Amino acid sequence: MFIMETLATSQLLFRLKGQLITPKDAEYETARQVYNGMIDKRPALIARCASVEDVVMMVNFARKNQLLVSIRGGGHNGAGFGVNDGGLVIDLSLMKGIEVNPEDNTVRVEAGCLLRDVDAATHPYGLAVPSGINGTTGIAGLTLGGGVGYLSRKFGLTIDSLLSADVVLAHGEVVTASAGEHPDLFWAIRGGGGNFGVVTSFVFRGNPIRTVVAGPMLWELADARAIMRWYRTYIKQAPDEINGWFAFLTVPPGPPFPEQLHLKKMCGIVWTYTGPADKAEDVFSPIRQMKTPALEMIGEMPVPVMQGMFDALYPPGLQWYWKGDYVNELSDEAIDIHLKYGNRLPSALSTMHLYPINGAAGRVSNDATAWNYRDATWAMVIAGIDADPANKEVITNWARSYWQELHPYSAGGSYVNFMMDEGTDRVKATYGANYERLAAIKHQYDPENLFRVNQNIRPD
Repeated sequence: MFIMETLATSQLLFRLKGQLITPKDAEYETARQVYNGMIDKRPALIARCASVEDVVMMVNFARKNQLLVSIRGGGHNGAGFGVNDGGLVIDLSLMKGIEVNPEDNTVRVEAGCLLRDVDAATHPYGLAVPSGINGTTGIAGLTLGGGVGYLSRKFGLTIDSLLSADVVLAHGEVVTASAGEHPDLFWAIRGGGGNFGVVTSFVFRGNPIRTVVAGPMLWELADARAIMRWYRTYIKQAPDEINGWFAFLTVPPGPPFPEQLHLKKMCGIVWTYTGPADKAEDVFSPIRQMKTPALEMIGEMPVPVMQGMFDALYPPGLQWYWKGDYVNELSDEAIDIHLKYGNRLPSALSTMHLYPINGAAGRVSNDATAWNYRDATWAMVIAGIDADPANKEVITNWARSYWQELHPYSAGGSYVNFMMDEGTDRVKATYGANYERLAAIKHQYDPENLFRVNQNIRPD
């Protein structure tokens, strides 16, 4: 460790364009923080890389010195894999270049960008990359895990718009992965996480969309059973232009929510309609007739506004513990369990979401990419969230108990971006029939498992 810190203090030795941070530096405490405030890791060295050459140098340094290495993009990973204890963090947050090519509707995005950065760049061109739910999420981790969000039913997962990626491999080589170059690697990074190298940039196909009609409808918790029974059928037959994710939530105590609903536990569906705005009423009117919402906040908005709709509710640094599953069917028995725990939300920010992954996302075969649950209907996440570290055990126990009781009704695995550090068996369940091929590709590109601080696929 002494040798490592001595070497690390010399930026001239590394010729690093970015910044090297050790525990002795004033920036260290801030630099080691990630989005999930429950994560408290102390790396020996944080390398804020400013170029691909910086990344290559740090990958080579980690390999030669046999260091534990984490890759940090946006730092949003719930399990905290973007940081570690005693090792090296390759931090890509300075790499924020974005190039939009309106001639072929492609978007080149560096790995330090957040979703809000991508939306801000593509929106003036009337384009969007289907991504996640919060603008503060990093594009790199979201994409490598698959990418579920508001536009999934219309345009597919984020990886379904991925055309190529530049990757720094474990031995320092820089390659481009695409359908025509390193196609096995391209297959693997579309859902296989950061197991295969450091992705420094992505090229996406931009999808033509500028505005949506979107927002939440909320109902009394007493109506949740009826809403869930209706929703389980509706979303399976809905046109691709309508997306709606279901949630249990506590109404925030402030505007624009009416005072009589503040801190009230409710259920809701957050809708996104991507069709013509003048046809939106034809879509939403039957929903209102099914059960009049207690609160509706539906309106036309730019895609970037939709993407950041809830960012203010979930600033970085909150305590998070989450568990996930893929779900095929929402049975009456499963609804009973949902109602039990939906009535027991342990904090004002804790929640459960069911994100649809059918529509366009579901019309891709399970073996076309590493992402193995194209035939599921939802990616579910149970999230215990609170600002106070003193409530860590309360929110964790609620999320674990909820998941354990509900898991027998799941499809088996989970969206990797909704998992904590849950071990090899859980990773294998998530990749299912694709795991063996992923392990073989891992052996080809990272046989020593240098990139193992992730939902790890072990080399076979």
